Amino acid sequence: MSAHSAAARVGSGRGSRWTLRALGLGFLALLLVAPLVMIFFKTFEDGLMPPLEAITSENGLKALKLSLLMVAIAVPVNTVFGVVCAILLVRHKWKGNALIDAVINLPFALSPVVIGLALYLLYSTNGGWFGPTLSKAGIEVLFSVPGMVLASIFVSLPFVVRETVPVLQEIGTEQEQAASTLGANAWQTFWRVTLPAIRWGVAYGVVLTTARVLGEFGAVTIVSGSISGKTETLPLFVSKQFDGFNEPGAYGASIVLALLALTTLLAMNLLKRKEDA
Repeated sequence: MSAHSAAARVGSGRGSRWTLRALGLGFLALLLVAPLVMIFFKTFEDGLMPPLEAITSENGLKALKLSLLMVAIAVPVNTVFGVVCAILLVRHKWKGNALIDAVINLPFALSPVVIGLALYLLYSTNGGWFGPTLSKAGIEVLFSVPGMVLASIFVSLPFVVRETVPVLQEIGTEQEQAASTLGANAWQTFWRVTLPAIRWGVAYGVVLTTARVLGEFGAVTIVSGSISGKTETLPLFVSKQFDGFNEPGAYGASIVLALLALTTLLAMNLLKRKEDA
């Protein structure tokens, strides 16, 4: 009787696990896979040429180049800042850490539209704090690339920090202290001990930052003016194509954005597998 009960409990436990797995996979398929499938279907519903013509148009190519430029500037800046800030928060304890930690979380708490509006108020040439002075010096921030870069940096600021801090806390300071005892200076210790130990935390932060910069819409919309061929990134291009009832063009550009993000993630996973091997 007891053996029968034990077998029943084992069978019930397996059934519960399979049910939970099915629910989890079904939920993910409904939220992630189904929308992507629909985008691919709608993109090529009328053939290959309509989305291809929209993407390879002059404005489409300029939007792609500008999005990649945003990534090329914002991601390295936030990577360097994120690593330095993470080391400051974990390795150098002082009273200001709580304030720094709170400020880093601001992009998570604020809507991107609010961030864009704040940048507009700061750099506007009509009553902004810094705009008139910069304009006299010949530097235009709003409705130009510098303002878009600032918005992209702001919204993607926390990711490298948040991915690196737990890794630094986990590895501790023993290896760094050993390197210092053996005569390594602070720079040598960072390059040969600390950075290799936190590289995958930094890599995940870089992937998240890249995806955030590529997909940013709200803050960039306000500071860029969405001028076709000049200050229009791929997300803005998608919006303008959709508003102009060119759905294949909008869906095609959306697929390009998704493929760029997936390529970054795939490259990181391949590098990680090679490192593990």
